Amino acid sequence: MYRSIFTDELFMDAGAALPIIKSWGAEYADFRGMINGKGIEYQSDRELNELKSKLDSLGLKIGVLQSSLCKVHLPDKERQQKELEKLEGLIRASKILGCNLVRSFFYWQPEEADKNLFGQLAVRPDLMTSVLEMFAPLKKRALEAGLIIGFENCGVTCDEVIAFCNAINVPQWGLGWDVSNDLSLVPQTQYAAHFAKCIKRAVLVHTKSYSIIENIMNDTSKKPPEPTAPWKIVLRGLAASHKDIPVSVETHNPQGSRYTHEEATKLTFDLLGRAWPSGAPGGSIEDALKADPVLEFPPCPFTDNPVRFAVVGMGMGKFRAQQLTENPAVRLIGVCDIDEEKARAAGEKFGVKYSADINDFLRDPKVEVMYVVIPTGLHCEVAKQCFAAGKHVLTTKPMDATVEACDSAITMAKEKGLLFGVDYDMRHTPEMMELVKARQKGFFGRILSANVNLNVCRDQKYYDENGGWRGTYRFDGGGAMSNQGVHEVDRMLEVLGMPKRVKAGIARQTHFIEAEDYGWSEWDYGTGLVVRYASTTSYPAPTWYARVEIHGTDGAYVYTTGGPEGNHTWWTKRDGVWTEQAPWPVKRRWRCGSDNFANSVRTGEPLNISAEEGRKARVILEAIYKSARGSGDWVSLN
Repeated sequence: MYRSIFTDELFMDAGAALPIIKSWGAEYADFRGMINGKGIEYQSDRELNELKSKLDSLGLKIGVLQSSLCKVHLPDKERQQKELEKLEGLIRASKILGCNLVRSFFYWQPEEADKNLFGQLAVRPDLMTSVLEMFAPLKKRALEAGLIIGFENCGVTCDEVIAFCNAINVPQWGLGWDVSNDLSLVPQTQYAAHFAKCIKRAVLVHTKSYSIIENIMNDTSKKPPEPTAPWKIVLRGLAASHKDIPVSVETHNPQGSRYTHEEATKLTFDLLGRAWPSGAPGGSIEDALKADPVLEFPPCPFTDNPVRFAVVGMGMGKFRAQQLTENPAVRLIGVCDIDEEKARAAGEKFGVKYSADINDFLRDPKVEVMYVVIPTGLHCEVAKQCFAAGKHVLTTKPMDATVEACDSAITMAKEKGLLFGVDYDMRHTPEMMELVKARQKGFFGRILSANVNLNVCRDQKYYDENGGWRGTYRFDGGGAMSNQGVHEVDRMLEVLGMPKRVKAGIARQTHFIEAEDYGWSEWDYGTGLVVRYASTTSYPAPTWYARVEIHGTDGAYVYTTGGPEGNHTWWTKRDGVWTEQAPWPVKRRWRCGSDNFANSVRTGEPLNISAEEGRKARVILEAIYKSARGSGDWVSLN
């Protein structure tokens, strides 16, 4: 997910608003009104091309085309025709500006006609039939144009929007969730269940100033604004969904506000950023919504002397940098990227030193740990630079693109007496820890089989950006099984250990890349235990849908996240009673990989995931690709 801003909430023309939004560190902007004195759907081709040039010159992208399409209650034929014309304007803007995500409504605004109808669309089939008939021509045309539509819960309930989405039956369309519109409709005791339901159907999200800024009205209070409502928890739930969707600031600065429209918009944007999660949490959406997870962890004994990190690579590294700022065990003191603009933007966001030259941090005696978050095939090469400068190294997954590179860096780290770790963060989640404990306690008896599937949606743009390193063997170590599926590879290694041999196959189904966008493999443990593992990035729905099944002679386990099943962990024994309660519940100790790494730096305790442990996934993957790129025969692991 990513933050965006309605340009017209600054109450100035978009041409004037865009440079201001860019100066705040925003990367996305939403268009609605106040563009050359009119709405986005009424712009000419010339005006749209000029707007696109302005965006490109500032390095901004579009989050959503925010329209009022169909925001009228069961209109007559004349008004329906006007809405079709408005849709054509949105389609034209979509094509020229390169954004197919549109906020819309669906001819159901009961407060305009009869407040007694509010909420009834979700339970009245006769009303739903009327709405569907009216919307049918727009549905047909929007699908032809390739639009993705989020229907907002403004003037309607979320249940009505979800019921409409179910009835219209377009899987990629969903809820345009305005969270603040819900707060007065849902009891606080029901927030978690309601938010989980909305997150699963959301394709875009709105936040308003009055749901995030305290003391917004004109008064004498000097208290600085802080986030209100449960935004930190809502955003963690959204992160747990693994959806790549915008969270847009639709300020709605109220009359009498103590802030100007521009100030209120920036405050909302900044406070939203402070509530932003550092990465996708482990576990289910429901777990992420329960409470502030910071309260789950034991106190750190060295908060007066936090471990000092610099992060290299401002792609996923931005999330890791944010993660570091939220951890009392560590201190972020620098960010680095070969793209100086990315480094500058991150440095200004986090208020730390930035540079395009890694040597600026390798020469800095204050830096203790280099956090390497760059293309996979460069991890160990850069790690060795860091070891030569006397720095500890924590690298993102996979450890590198070859076992040879892993071994070379491990040898150098040992020679220098430095720590070297890999951040397989899923190992630190309660779900993973409970699975490992259940295996250790003999819950499964003799384990017989495991089936692991990962379904992810990635478009060609994902593979083409940043020089096209993704999906290559040299820099990504492979495709869907190496980049995305490596989490599941490591999961099986942690639970079941190394197999004796593997065989595999790969295919390129929908992407123009060197490696695979679909891969499958079989692992033989020589004990009767067989693992079947597959991963794809060609899934049609925008989700991170993982499914893991393990069974033995005495017990069985099913874990799901994302997709149609949602986020669940089920356990059963021979009695056939399924439960989501783990047989041996555990409480997590570490927030993430950097938390554990910092503890090892300060206390000397062993790393949870050392480089030696992290290389095992590369050993498996190397054997998988040897089989798949060869004859598909078994490859033994020594």
